[in-house]
Amino acid sequence: MTRFFLTLFVIFSVFSLSAGIPDRKVEVRLKDLARLQGVRNNQLTGYGLVVGLEGTGDKDQTRFTAQTLTNFLARQGTSISPTSTKVKNVAAVIVTAELPAFARSGQLIDVTVSSTGDAKSLAGGMLLATQLMANNGDVYAVAQGSVLVGGFAAATRGGGNSVTKNHPTVGRIPDGATVEREVEINFADRPSLRYALVEDDFSTAVRVVEAINEELGEVVARAQDSRTVDVKVPTVFTGRAVELVARLENLSIQTQPKSRVVINEKTGTVIMGSDVMVDAVHIVHGGLSIQISSTPVVSQPQALSGGSTAVANVRNVSVTEDAGKTLKAEAGTTVGQLAESLNAMQVTPRDLVAILQAIKDAGALTAELRIL
Repeated sequence: MTRFFLTLFVIFSVFSLSAGIPDRKVEVRLKDLARLQGVRNNQLTGYGLVVGLEGTGDKDQTRFTAQTLTNFLARQGTSISPTSTKVKNVAAVIVTAELPAFARSGQLIDVTVSSTGDAKSLAGGMLLATQLMANNGDVYAVAQGSVLVGGFAAATRGGGNSVTKNHPTVGRIPDGATVEREVEINFADRPSLRYALVEDDFSTAVRVVEAINEELGEVVARAQDSRTVDVKVPTVFTGRAVELVARLENLSIQTQPKSRVVINEKTGTVIMGSDVMVDAVHIVHGGLSIQISSTPVVSQPQALSGGSTAVANVRNVSVTEDAGKTLKAEAGTTVGQLAESLNAMQVTPRDLVAILQAIKDAGALTAELRIL
């Protein structure tokens, strides 16, 4: 039986476009509002081997695992052929980590280990010494240690029943890498600072400039655009940029959050601010459901007729049209109230997505509509 569900129509009539969004203001610290340029983590990656697995490693067809193992053994003084290497307690992995800003030699950082072959689980394995490199090819850390996996995989012998929980082919090694090389940054002697707002907004950029200049008692901050604010280090803070940043990062900045409705069409999920408003709108929502079913019918020939049994399909088509649902929203109604009313009408999440999109197209939704 095949089912087709068609949405018949969604009609909107906009009565007025005068409703506004309330002037909401929130106090946010500068450290939560903007990022300081030059202070960030750096991604490191490496390729290595996890050994000591209990038969859950890469299989024979994963050629690069055998080649990597033979290369490792050759460096240890043991020379064997990759074609004769058949072990199931070894897995090739990609190791990733983040090098924190201002990390120093000897500092320990966490690493993530991910299988690259067809290993079933990394539980109980040991990562051999693996060099972690930045995008420029330089080695900044070396990782090694026991892999912790937040799951498991088990199976009966002979390929019978099996059970898997979470992702046993990805694990972590807390403090598993040692920083071997530092990123040279002379932060204290910087002549200027640059802040990048998390979200671009001209009004917020101007408020950040005003707050910094008021805090320092002189004009040292200037907005370059809607996202970037440059700060010249005052003479009194020369060589003391760390103290200046510590003083500025806790400044309270008055912001006005953007009105936004986020829609995920794939899952029918709608995330919205409860105080986002719509203009006066009249919604009529109806549906047409078409159901097509096929019933097999067997036709038997008469005795001694020489015919053969035949199977035919009788197709039944039924059409059901739901009664139209009407909802009238007054000016100043919030999206949250509108959603509650639509839910009371048993409107599905996917229909709610279509309704909000149509309201936006009709000009009755003054918030930003973001579709994932």
